[in-house]
Amino acid sequence: MEWTIDLEATAEADVAQVYDVIVIGGGPAGLSAALYTARAGLRTLVLDKSPRASALGMTERIENYPGVPGALSGLELLDRLREQARHFGADVVTAQVLSSDVTVEPNEVIASTGTYRGRAVIVATGAMARKQALPGEEAFVGRGVSYCATCDAAFFRGQEVAVIGDNDEAVEEALHLGRFASAVHVVLPTGRFKADPELVARLESLDPVRVLPGHRVTAIFGNGRVEGIRLRPRTGGQESVLPVRGVFVYLQGNRPAIDFLHGAVSTDPSGCVRVDEQLQTSVPGVFAAGDVLCRRVRQAVLAAADGALAAMAAERYLSGRQALRSQW
Repeated sequence: MEWTIDLEATAEADVAQVYDVIVIGGGPAGLSAALYTARAGLRTLVLDKSPRASALGMTERIENYPGVPGALSGLELLDRLREQARHFGADVVTAQVLSSDVTVEPNEVIASTGTYRGRAVIVATGAMARKQALPGEEAFVGRGVSYCATCDAAFFRGQEVAVIGDNDEAVEEALHLGRFASAVHVVLPTGRFKADPELVARLESLDPVRVLPGHRVTAIFGNGRVEGIRLRPRTGGQESVLPVRGVFVYLQGNRPAIDFLHGAVSTDPSGCVRVDEQLQTSVPGVFAAGDVLCRRVRQAVLAAADGALAAMAAERYLSGRQALRSQW
């Protein structure tokens, strides 16, 4: 499977290669973990679907991150963390993680760029997943509803599709769909894009694209397969019907984004990952850091601290020691 819309250099998976640590997520927790494991001499891979898809990436102004005087954006801080992790030798790949099997040795992580294998995994995917699906969404998954245009766009060649979302991921996927679909309807529930302006300009220049700002989807409907969506303006007004054959959903919420684990690790009733004092999950060799733990206070510096601790715990696990190293 080929991922064709990456904004950074990427690498296809080499099935013969086994990483020491695979970090899933490129926010402050994941990148801090990566720079610690890479600095410890562990072969480290970071899989990050998009810097702008994280809570920090959406933050316009940060003034209180230790050691960083002055104000900067969340994206600027992530850029610095990413380059620091790369400086120590971490591989950073822009890819969406689709599935995983952490019950086998080595662990397997299936992403849009291929399958990767690692002796330890650190989950740092944040808490931007949704608690509730759109009406009709679950019923049509695999029958017109998709979360990966690079995977499924070819199935909708010459047909009309809808993309629901306003972030970088939604825009990138809509750009890819524009190569296949006869029409791409981009539904913006918030009324405006929150994506890279250059990406938005590229999207809006495409002939098949129609942007629908300020609409919410009230239902996805069909008979066996998706036949359309129902829309209602957020300012009020009558509901309308948009006939489409495919619906690509890129909405976000505040639930831990761990669906790719398929319930392999223990969670609490709210979906937050349970860990021990060294941030190891119920599966040996699988660690978690950052907002997937549902800390009461969410701050980038606390997520980074989680990442550092998870990295040290992963190094301890891989070395077979009983205690963490006190000096890094």
